[in-house]
Amino acid sequence: MIAYIEHSFVHDEGAGETRQNDAVESADQNDAVLCQEALEREGIQGTVDYTSTSTGSVAKDFGGMNRVRPLGVVRPANSSDVAAAVRAAADTRDMTVAARGNGHSINGQAMARRGLVLDMRAMGDHPFNVVVSEGDNDGHYYADVSGGALWEDVLKRCVLGHGLAPRSWTDYLALTVGGTLSNAGVSGQAFRYGPQTSNVTELEVVTGRGKTVICSPSLNSDLFFAVLGGLGQFGVITRARIPLRKAPDMVRWIRLVYAEFDEFTRDAEFLVRQPEGESFDYVEGFVFVNRDDPVNGWPSVTLDPNQCFDPDLLPRSSGEVLYCLEVALHFNHYDHPSTVDSEEQRLVGRLRFVEGLRFSVDVGYMEFLLRVKKAEQHAKANGIWEAPHPWLNLFVSKRNIADFDRTVFKKILKDGIGGPMLVYPLLRSRWDSRTSVVIPDEEIFYLIALLRFTPAYPKGPPVGELVAQNREIIRHCTRKGYDFKLYLPHYQTQEEWKQHFGNQWSRFVERKAMFDPMAILAPGQKIFPRRSNCQN
Repeated sequence: MIAYIEHSFVHDEGAGETRQNDAVESADQNDAVLCQEALEREGIQGTVDYTSTSTGSVAKDFGGMNRVRPLGVVRPANSSDVAAAVRAAADTRDMTVAARGNGHSINGQAMARRGLVLDMRAMGDHPFNVVVSEGDNDGHYYADVSGGALWEDVLKRCVLGHGLAPRSWTDYLALTVGGTLSNAGVSGQAFRYGPQTSNVTELEVVTGRGKTVICSPSLNSDLFFAVLGGLGQFGVITRARIPLRKAPDMVRWIRLVYAEFDEFTRDAEFLVRQPEGESFDYVEGFVFVNRDDPVNGWPSVTLDPNQCFDPDLLPRSSGEVLYCLEVALHFNHYDHPSTVDSEEQRLVGRLRFVEGLRFSVDVGYMEFLLRVKKAEQHAKANGIWEAPHPWLNLFVSKRNIADFDRTVFKKILKDGIGGPMLVYPLLRSRWDSRTSVVIPDEEIFYLIALLRFTPAYPKGPPVGELVAQNREIIRHCTRKGYDFKLYLPHYQTQEEWKQHFGNQWSRFVERKAMFDPMAILAPGQKIFPRRSNCQN
């Protein structure tokens, strides 16, 4: 059904923007009419809404730094509705289509200026979006999951209903399956199993041609690998088949403090290189300020209210920032506590952290994976969740990480950022080079995630200052010739995108021509301009 409550065109509301001229508005309204007529002919089962309330609800994202209203919002009931929306946009002069998951992008990547936004959560709410099956004759398990489903819901359905779980996660689970697979999806398990893009065996995709295609490594493989990490440029993921394994019952969650960056990286790299059974099940790390700052400093490291960080245990040579290696060990209810203690000691005994600054707690598997949920609830209670989030995520090669620490962590960010500063190693060999993701060339590279949680101005610093700081960091990496890539990238020009993809750019362009020749999809990425249907 289509809501005609308010058919007037609503302009973008970015700072300093003025009302568009009458000719542009008339053309946009004409596109809206053509799109409505096309969708009526298709007879979609979901809804299309052109009201200001609906378009305003998707006009901003988690980053809070962009505000762009679409012409309409489509809430698809199924993949046929998604395909119908793409075909309807293709019948217009220059309308585009953006798939929006839970709106967690930072720089407006899921927005469509004067286009259609697909609210993929409408499909994720379908009661049968997770189906668990034994699959092949070897007894492998998998879940068929809607592209609009939240990973949090996948976790609950699979673990509580079947005692099974995917192998690779993200730290924050209130993200959609299609959204993370369109980027990469990384967390502390990626060193062993690779990102989420390496842990999917089949996709249902609606291409920019408005066709619904089933694809896998052996069926329509060009589309399968293009879409994974493809930033939404080649298709909208409407279903994914995710391999599952037996889920553990419990997790021993451990944090180890380091005063020296080289010791922290040596131990982290040692752990991620070990085979399964010879290392932890989860390896991450972060930087924190060497002072009694409840957000950025010592209190942010402990795992239990009864634990206390004793700074007197730190060596006198400690600098303005410290490092924490965060690891986890899976176990089950039937494992004897002494067995778990012995395994922890065996693994920890090889590491060179500061003696006495070791913190651990046993939690349920689901509680561990949903650990960021508590931080979200706290941020919402403090009003920080709705503030702008100028986050920066990078992949930095091992050979450059020490210099990054000297310049960025120890100088630019020495006072903290009001939130986590993640840094931990990943292995290139766990990533499939056939996907569209681009990563550094070296086997070991580090994820850097600067996750700022600061109050909105004037209680906190102006967003412009934080964005400028991000740019300073990127300029430093570029000027020093780092082997690095932005993760969850966003650029303003195609030339910058060419530099980002490097020698993979030609492949990316070829995939675009094959699967979305009119450049209808994901306009918020600002990679390809929309082509009119008369050009094709």
